Amino acid sequence: MNWLTNLPPGLKSIFSKKADTDKESLWVKCPKTGELLYREDLEAAMWVTPAGAHMRVSPEQRFKYMFDGGLWTEIPMPPVEKDPLKFKDDKRYIDRLKSAKAKTGREDCMVAAFGEIGGRRAVILVQDFAFMGGSLGMAAGEAFIKAAETAVSRRAALIVVTASGGARMQESSFALMQMPRTVLAIQDVKEAKLPYIVILADPTSGGVLASYAMLGDVHIAEPGAQLAFTGPRVIEQTIREKLPEGFQRSEFLRERGMVDIVAPRRELAGTLADILGILMPAARGRKSRGGAGDYALASD
Repeated sequence: MNWLTNLPPGLKSIFSKKADTDKESLWVKCPKTGELLYREDLEAAMWVTPAGAHMRVSPEQRFKYMFDGGLWTEIPMPPVEKDPLKFKDDKRYIDRLKSAKAKTGREDCMVAAFGEIGGRRAVILVQDFAFMGGSLGMAAGEAFIKAAETAVSRRAALIVVTASGGARMQESSFALMQMPRTVLAIQDVKEAKLPYIVILADPTSGGVLASYAMLGDVHIAEPGAQLAFTGPRVIEQTIREKLPEGFQRSEFLRERGMVDIVAPRRELAGTLADILGILMPAARGRKSRGGAGDYALASD
């Protein structure tokens, strides 16, 4: 229990509002318990709360946690037409993209990088849920294909960290087309006899779960992650039955064989190193050449 628990309700509400609204606040609310936690303590704990809640982190933070020495080279992504349908609902899609870019500093939700894990080459592709819910659209599809091509050309494992609400509705069929395109890219990686590993983060749902998120050689989930094609409330309304406790959570799916490993974030890098040591035996014993800087990507 921290000292903020004993504050009068009026003062506690002030701290709570600041923790909820200020990205640079010293205090962050635990999504599981509502307890206010010191930001520096959370950062040191890789944004895992004392209650075990795995909070969302940026692609750069994931690269730092997973790559050897926290070293990586970001992979440049090809340009994509922003709004081919000139879509508009209550707001223009192009304006939504601008807002998401202003919020995250990214062109879209996918970020990829190249480096080493346990001395073995790896490409990590991360979906940033902060960018329009990590939704799958044309830019994300192109990023996935670019990451797969880089993995094949560099003889590296492809590791994808999913966090998404599904296909991006503002791109309609263009978004749905990315599902088979990513599947074909995965096939290229597997035909090259390279590992394809999926890390399922909270939440992973919709068309993402129905395509590349469930095609890995190994599926690793973060604790408590919701993994679903559609939400439990919709299912309950359809089948008119109450779903079991923990339905669609990573632990529930591991017990039923849909997830291989549930790994806490702090153990993830070691788990990946062990898996790559088994799946990439030819690289065993190869002397590391100092991290990502030795594998600088071509500018094209």
